[in-house]
Formats: sequence, structure tokens, C-alpha cells
Amino acid sequence: MLPASVAETAALLEAQGYVADPSLATTVHLALAMRRPLFLEGEPGTGKTEIAKVLAAGLDRRLVRLQCYDGLDLAAAAYEWDHARQLMAIRIAEAAGSADRRTLASDIYTREFLQSRPLLSAIDPDLPPAVLLIDELDRADEPFEAFLLELLADFQLTIPEYGTIHATTPPVVILTSNRTREVHDAIRRRCLYHWVDYPDARRERQILARKAPGISETLSARIVAFVQRLRREDLFKLPGVAETIDWASALTHLDQNELTPESVNETLGVLLKYQDDIAKIKGAEAARLISETQGS
Repeated sequence: MLPASVAETAALLEAQGYVADPSLATTVHLALAMRRPLFLEGEPGTGKTEIAKVLAAGLDRRLVRLQCYDGLDLAAAAYEWDHARQLMAIRIAEAAGSADRRTLASDIYTREFLQSRPLLSAIDPDLPPAVLLIDELDRADEPFEAFLLELLADFQLTIPEYGTIHATTPPVVILTSNRTREVHDAIRRRCLYHWVDYPDARRERQILARKAPGISETLSARIVAFVQRLRREDLFKLPGVAETIDWASALTHLDQNELTPESVNETLGVLLKYQDDIAKIKGAEAARLISETQGS
């Protein structure tokens, strides 16, 4: 059963610990109601991948994840023929004296010899309904996007030697991109789109309350104020929500009840992931940022 309204969609996300703003909840609801893929774009660490995970849990569906990378091809993403078993079947047929080529071709290109990869698994009519996560599509080569068009439009895959496989229940499809390159318009036209931005301070405090419940409200407010201010700095990689949660957890493990220059300097490696960024903030700059956010 899919949520019947935006409010129910927001409640489903919140029940799984995801705090969505009204715009995101509306887009997710429309993607579910209209059975359209959802293309989420934004900076790393803003919660794009997490949406697929919480939808799978909230809808009680399988999560099928395709992690994209440079060089990803159809054999790794969709399906592959089990050539070793096919060769063995041919040899058995030859030994039995039934080596007619046309018969052999029809016998070895059957579902028995077809190995499912994530894309085929997500639409397999013999498996339970799925949430398909195509994660970091921008990391894959541009030609790979052409493989996705049929699936995104019709929830089916055509295999030349076998035929077309249709989904009985269309999967919920989530595509994510960190925008390291532009994704082709043909992909965008088949999807609903949402830019997932860094949360504002109020929503980030709500997220911390869900994900790091052990910290005090005062420390949570200090952490969020510091991170929000830090995101206005000229850094190579701004901290995402995941880093905020990790930093709050780290400070809790160190029994820190407030932000001090010492505690910030000692834990910047949790919040920032590049040495140049750490060197830029460490010391006097960290003290200045703390001072600016003390009243938040």
C-alpha cells in the first residue's frame, strides 16, 4: 500500500527517522502516486541515498541498490548469461546426439541460464516488489544512461536473445547524483526531479534529535549553529548532514557538553575530510566561528 497523501508520505518518512521538508515530501509522494522514477540531485551528505532506504523499510519492499562507477556496463548492472553453464549444456547435448544448432540456441537462452543483476532483479516478476536505488549516476559513463531509458519509461528490459521482461508491480525507482557531471536530458525527462539541499538549522536540529538522541538540546543547538556557519566558508568539501551526525556522536563519546576551541580542533577530522579544509579552520578560525555562534 502506497501513502495516499503528502501528509501520509511525510509521516512514512518520519516514522523511519527521515525528517523531510514539505517540498521533498510532496515530490516523493508524487513519484509514488504517479509511478514515476525520482531523480534526486544535490551535494554529498544531504540524505539522497537515505530516502531510498527509508522508503524500502516504510513500504516493506526489497531494497535493490545499483552503485554506479566509472566503467559500469550492462553485464554488471542488468543481466549476464551464464556462459559456463551454457557451454556445459551444449556439450551434454552433443554427447547425447542432439546437437541441432537451432534447438541448442533456443535451449541455452532460457531463464535458467540468465543471471540477474540489480536492474533485472528490481523488475523480476517472480520476486517481491522492490525499491530500486541507482546511486550516484553521475559516476557512471554517459553511454550507460542509454541502458536505463527503457526501464525508466516502461519498467521493462528487453534482452535480445530472450525477450522482454516486465515488472508485475513497478518498482519505486530513486536515482541520485552529486552533480560531478550533468546527467542527460533523456534521463531527466523520464523522472520527477528534486534538488536536495542542506537543511536549515531547525530541520538539522530535528535530524540530530532523531539520529543522535544522546546529546543535550543545548549542545545540539551549538553543533548545528557551528556547522551552519561553517557551510558559508570557502571550503573544498562542505560538511553534510552525515558529518553533523558523526560529529555529534564523536563529541558525545568524548563526554563534551559544549563546544570549545580545543574540542573542535581535536575533532575536525570527523567534520571535514580534506587536510586543506582542516588547516584553514583549525585554531583561531575555529575559535572565531565558535564565538560567532555562541548566541545561537
